[in-house]
Amino acid sequence: MNAKKIVVLLLLAFLVGVFFMFDLGQYLNLEYVKENQARFDQLYADNPIITAFTFFILYVLVTGLSLPGAAIMTLIAGALFGLWTGTLLVSFASSIGATLAFIFSRFVLRDGVQNRFAHQLIAINKGIEREGALYLLTLRLVPAFPFFVINLVMGVTPIKTFTFYWVSQLGMLAGTLVFVNAGTQLGQLESTADILSPGLFISFTLLGIFPLVAKAIVGKINARKVYKHHPRPKSFDTNIVVIGAGSAGLVTSYIAAAVKAKVSLIEKHKMGGDCLNTGCVPSKALIRSTRFIAESHRCNELGLKSADVSFDFSEIMERVQRVIKTVEPHDSIERYTGLGVDCVEGAATIRNPFQVEVNGKTITTKNIVIATGARPAIPPIKNIEAMEPLTSDTIWDIREQPKRLLVLGGGPIGCELSQCFCRLGTQVIQVLRGPRLVPKEDPEVSQLLQEQFVAEGVDLRLNHSMLEFVEDPEGKKLICDHQGKRVEIVFDQLLVATGRKANVSGFGMDNLEIPLTPQGTIEVNEYLQTRYPNIYACGDVAGPHQFTHTAAHQAWYAAVNALFGSYKKFKVDYSVIPAATFTEPEIARVGLNEQEAKEQGIEYEVTQFDLAELDRAIADEAAVGLVKILTVPGKDRVLGATIVGEHAGELISEFVTAMRHDLGLNKILGTIHIYPTLTEANKYAAGQWKKDHAPQKVLEWVEKFHRWQRG
Repeated sequence: MNAKKIVVLLLLAFLVGVFFMFDLGQYLNLEYVKENQARFDQLYADNPIITAFTFFILYVLVTGLSLPGAAIMTLIAGALFGLWTGTLLVSFASSIGATLAFIFSRFVLRDGVQNRFAHQLIAINKGIEREGALYLLTLRLVPAFPFFVINLVMGVTPIKTFTFYWVSQLGMLAGTLVFVNAGTQLGQLESTADILSPGLFISFTLLGIFPLVAKAIVGKINARKVYKHHPRPKSFDTNIVVIGAGSAGLVTSYIAAAVKAKVSLIEKHKMGGDCLNTGCVPSKALIRSTRFIAESHRCNELGLKSADVSFDFSEIMERVQRVIKTVEPHDSIERYTGLGVDCVEGAATIRNPFQVEVNGKTITTKNIVIATGARPAIPPIKNIEAMEPLTSDTIWDIREQPKRLLVLGGGPIGCELSQCFCRLGTQVIQVLRGPRLVPKEDPEVSQLLQEQFVAEGVDLRLNHSMLEFVEDPEGKKLICDHQGKRVEIVFDQLLVATGRKANVSGFGMDNLEIPLTPQGTIEVNEYLQTRYPNIYACGDVAGPHQFTHTAAHQAWYAAVNALFGSYKKFKVDYSVIPAATFTEPEIARVGLNEQEAKEQGIEYEVTQFDLAELDRAIADEAAVGLVKILTVPGKDRVLGATIVGEHAGELISEFVTAMRHDLGLNKILGTIHIYPTLTEANKYAAGQWKKDHAPQKVLEWVEKFHRWQRG
């Protein structure tokens, strides 16, 4: 805690201490006020402006310091100033005082609370940013919630100060009127309980529920507007139509069929989507083959004199297709038909929110789930199309190995494919605009990967701005600007891996004017609903994370909310999303890394364990990498973890579980891990945290105790 916060805390403590030390609360009780009402009346009659101003300042101080007595002062306002003047004074004084308490809380408590509960508060913070005014209004209208608690709690949220002020002013007005009016009849009151009768309390509670009811009504009105030109059928052919049979679409259909809903799944290309046909499955198959080649080159490290490997490029690519064919039945029409899904091959067109056309047939449906995925994005570089670029979709079709492969992009896809083709013997030139590979990871992680790439022979061209492509007698060339110098890079084939673009056109969505995000994905709310409440989107087409496992995660929410949302809806939980880059060394992460924590201003501690110290890694000649953990300062709660090394994608699961179920490093340390395994790295990292937080003073006394025991 910095000096300014300490000063503010001391000042607040002093003022509150004065209040209780001198027993100032004795002047803020009903008996004292009733006994001295005549004196108050005379004081106001002699000096109306000074009395009103003094009362106003005192009220602000009481509420700003969260002291008891605001209710009594509101009664005094009614007795002393009358209904309208009293209401005016209290309304503004209470709102200003509440805002001061809010500001104190924000200044002193917010950083600590947000850092301590960063991941738990992600969804709450987003909700407050989006609907904080409505939520606060509801709290202000219900007297069951102490106002001083509301002031302090809202101070640690992202709600804007002005929003807090005006909503407080509005929300407390009804209660202020009731109390001030009661104060005008002060002589008839025996206690503040006389003011809030059961009937009045229930009325306030109903008033507090009103904003939520109003929100629901507004939602209904907005729904009527968007459906104005789209009459709802009296009956439906199906409960859900799912467009797209990738990860998101398949899981949505599976869940809907499992709960006995009637679901139609429409796919115009191949079942399984990108993951099966052009993404996860083929890339991992290629990685496995090329890793074997790379391991053969390291035979001397394992005590072997030679391990020659011969291969045919086309046969390796055919193996990739064989792997796809082996996995294909898991995502096949036959399997899903057997599960109860109506699988339709064809191009879907959304005619209106309740009708989808496919193969000339119209299907009426209660709900539509858009799961159309994404495709590789081609950057706007001059003449790039003339180079007939390969992408992660089309590279699996080639059977002739490129001699010189130019790879654009340094993200997971670009890095995985660059390493694979380099290991196959292709001269790989990887070009990036930025200064390092996998830029979303921490710098030392990028450095480990770059060192491996350079050692294997990848020609890394960092900080190269791509200007244009040309073709002359020397061959195909990429013209770049590198630190102000013109650079020409000659190549034979081009692979573009610079990101993916959501598939949002070609199936009628544009006819419904469904808005998109700045990233080009479909705009959805926290329930995955689009502008039309019965049309949902999930997977890559909706973002924000374009991972197969995230698409499957979203699919559960899309299916359940579509089928049961009239009774209960669930907000998507993005609090713990793991990811991996399957290069060598492998990179896996969950939660925050260090550069993200710095960007977001989140306080953290770093604990790191080097795999060079791990017995199993040494035995496997794989002692390159690290386990890096971010924790709350002074606590063992995990904010994020990054693992670099062999099988990092599997090792990260322990930290995913820890974060999902709020298990600290002490729990990992207290769990038995098999020796010798790579998973021990997680335990040793937890042990390093424990060592760093050992109670040194206690250990000094323990050392003295043992010395005394020895005599």
